[in-house]
Amino acid sequence: MKKRIAILGSTGSIGLNTLSIIDHFPDQFEVVGLTAGNNIELLSQQVKKYRPRKIAVFNSAKAKKIKSLIDSSRTKVLDGLNGLNEIAASPDVDLVVAGMAGSGGLIPILEAVKKGKVVALANKEPMVMAGDLVMNEARRAHAKIIPIDSEHNAIFQCLEGKKKEEIGSVVLTCSGGPFYSWPKKKLSTVTVSQALQHPRWKMGKKVTIDSATLMNKGLEIIEATYLFGVSLSQVKVVIHPEAIVHGMVEFIDGIFLALLGQPDMRLPIQHALYYPERKNNTLPRLDLGNVSKLHFFTPDEKKFPCLSLAKQAREAGGTMTTVLNGANEIAVEAFLKKDIKFLEIPLVIKEVMHRHKVIQKPALKEILAEDKWAKQQAQKIIKKCHD
Repeated sequence: MKKRIAILGSTGSIGLNTLSIIDHFPDQFEVVGLTAGNNIELLSQQVKKYRPRKIAVFNSAKAKKIKSLIDSSRTKVLDGLNGLNEIAASPDVDLVVAGMAGSGGLIPILEAVKKGKVVALANKEPMVMAGDLVMNEARRAHAKIIPIDSEHNAIFQCLEGKKKEEIGSVVLTCSGGPFYSWPKKKLSTVTVSQALQHPRWKMGKKVTIDSATLMNKGLEIIEATYLFGVSLSQVKVVIHPEAIVHGMVEFIDGIFLALLGQPDMRLPIQHALYYPERKNNTLPRLDLGNVSKLHFFTPDEKKFPCLSLAKQAREAGGTMTTVLNGANEIAVEAFLKKDIKFLEIPLVIKEVMHRHKVIQKPALKEILAEDKWAKQQAQKIIKKCHD
């Protein structure tokens, strides 16, 4: 039987890479659900090609428009958050690929987890916002979460068959983005176009800016503590410009296991789609004979303060990670619109965190309320700075 797949965020980079894997194995998978935000032209092309049973468009007006572009007698068109939730929790779905950017993926992911789905998780923000809640629901419903961020997927694979008490530390590698070798003073001149030029990966705009500030790695630190049940002190970060080693685990006896491969998101996606099996493919292979050197550096947290802000948020616990994430989303959005400068991103986040009173062990309602609060505070700070 074909494995039935739903893709949350099918028009983004994760969604497109997932569909490219499915294209190579058409007899193995059936695309039963697709969701998108605004790119209904691309979504309509995907509908015509894959003929899903349901699609969801977050924007209600665009959901109406797409009905004129597809055969809606064959594919049911849903809209808004309820539409995303319906697809994520559908009994017709075996595996949900969570490729949406930002906090909007939290509720659909929770719905999928509550139904005991296998969730291939690329959307790190929901885990940052509500990691305890997501993992508790996964344990209750016996849902399987397989990370498809290259770093977390690497650690997931290195830890298979290992006992938690054997873990010394998990090591997240980081390409360093486009600015890791720049002097701190030069960062004041960073433009949006420069920040979007990632040296190794082709990703969406939000995650690319997060990679440039190193907030992406900060969010991954927080996510790793939940996914792998390790403490903050057990999560390490090293800059690795070659992006060949995607993650490592150091065990208590001093031995490291590392996962190496080409910097290609299709590899961790295929691993998640077929888990626990492995399949051959035609993707480019790593030729170790051409790898002359591998470099590892400790990141400069004074030059990239987003990394230390993420650690502070995780140490504070509760809703502070929610607030960190919400403030960051607004700050990145403002930078992309050229409303703030690159170095003002961490300043906005820091100020919002300073204003926040932490709620420990929050319920979902409180998490959503504090996410909204953090975004409003960030917007106020940005507006005040430029009035």
